[in-house]
Amino acid sequence: MANPCTTAVPAPCKPAISDARVLDNFTRRFNTATTQALVTPPGHPVNGDLGLGDKCGSYSKAIQQNSPGKVNLTQFGKFQTAIASGKFSDFDLITLGGTQRLNDPMGAYAYAFLGADSSLFGAPSVPAPPAVASKPYATELVELYWCSLLRDVAFSDYATNATAHAAADELSTLPTYAGPTVSGKVTPELLFRGKFPGEDIGPYMSQFLIMPTNFGALPFDQKYITYRPGVDYMTDLASWYEVQQGIVTGFTNEPDSVPRFLHNGRGLAAYTHVDELYQAYFTAYLVLNPMNIPNLGNPYVGMHSQKPFGTFAGPDFAAVLAQVAKYALNAVWYQKWVVHLRHRPEAGAGLVHLIKQGKTFDATPDNIIFNSKALAASHAKYGTYLLSQPFPEGSPTHPAYPTGHGTVGGACITALKFFFNGDAQLTNPMMPNYNGTALVPWTGQPGAGKPGTLTVNGELHKLAHNVTFAHGLHGGMHWRSDSDSSIQLGEAAAISFLHDLVCTYAEPFKITITKLDGTPEVFTNM
Repeated sequence: MANPCTTAVPAPCKPAISDARVLDNFTRRFNTATTQALVTPPGHPVNGDLGLGDKCGSYSKAIQQNSPGKVNLTQFGKFQTAIASGKFSDFDLITLGGTQRLNDPMGAYAYAFLGADSSLFGAPSVPAPPAVASKPYATELVELYWCSLLRDVAFSDYATNATAHAAADELSTLPTYAGPTVSGKVTPELLFRGKFPGEDIGPYMSQFLIMPTNFGALPFDQKYITYRPGVDYMTDLASWYEVQQGIVTGFTNEPDSVPRFLHNGRGLAAYTHVDELYQAYFTAYLVLNPMNIPNLGNPYVGMHSQKPFGTFAGPDFAAVLAQVAKYALNAVWYQKWVVHLRHRPEAGAGLVHLIKQGKTFDATPDNIIFNSKALAASHAKYGTYLLSQPFPEGSPTHPAYPTGHGTVGGACITALKFFFNGDAQLTNPMMPNYNGTALVPWTGQPGAGKPGTLTVNGELHKLAHNVTFAHGLHGGMHWRSDSDSSIQLGEAAAISFLHDLVCTYAEPFKITITKLDGTPEVFTNM
């Protein structure tokens, strides 16, 4: 393929531009856009749940409901019509069940001028999610119930916690469990981790979410206001049903009065309840930048007469993170609204609860969930089969698959790899203590991951899963497959974005990063 940074514009498309620099700029924009437009459209595999007559496996939150678990099919039809048309006005024809509104479905139709169009991302980065009646769906729900029961347990205490051991033991028996294992077994220290390289090494929390840094002249210790332990919501059918209709229940979160390092599931969930989507990655940049570990392909490495600033230095790094985050968010919104419409775990748990009460639906989850120890333990604690939520409103009013946090995470860690040396080692790693009030050295403590060398790439991978699982597993808002696929989608989007971005630089360079699957990706404008 010709280099779009240098290839001439075909004569029939070349406008009458006399200024050489303006023409060069136009040439690069024309050729990058042409290159992206010629990407072969991918497949968009779906799980078939949208074909169910009662739509029990599809997103319908905030749309008018007829009864618990049963959406009004007339209004759902208007919803589908609006999605098919993509018209701003059509979405306003849908009758909602309360005052909560649909969360920016029009974002699915936004265009991008750097990177491929949102419709050009799909398989294999975004496979079909598990269907309601499948074993993987039930397995993911088992994991979510265990995660809710461990919400207030410090990650460093998993090795000695009976519930964590019970969770690991049950997940080890499920053949379709997709999390990391050792010799086919789940261990307590591997619970709720991802499988990308480096994620099983060291403490659960990425160093980039706990290391003190500075935001300009402002010291930043990375202690956060989270929520009081033991306060969960939507564990009774009345409030659950109100939330599904989009009715505000009147409950509010109760802040913890003590700022803490993020050290358990509730704290992580609280962080993502109010964060800016790329906040954790901007913070990672603040931690990385003083380390002076640029990507070895940075053109200023070894340069004696000039130094970077607006390109290949702080202002560039910070701006690109925001740009790629917005681009990735539009890409995942397309998948959420136009392709998949997957319902949230709170809805899936609602099916389980209602089926236990004798209600029938067009699809029934596999018996894995009905026979699980996780479901029994949750019922023993709350008195219902609903999945407890850390927020009164439960999940946001947009579909589950893939996740916004995860896709932005996959994109931003890819951008950070572009600028920083991913193989650099992180020395003197730390971890939060049992209650998050202080950091202590990590020396391979039980429950804190296997020994090994922490690297920038490994901790970036861990960071992306920390954040998306915070919103997903710990927050009860997403399925594991939502997060895993979203990080891969974010990486694919960032790679497309960066291949266009390289043509905007005047410095000649060749930068190589290591992708999530361990293979290299080369970016060059030469």
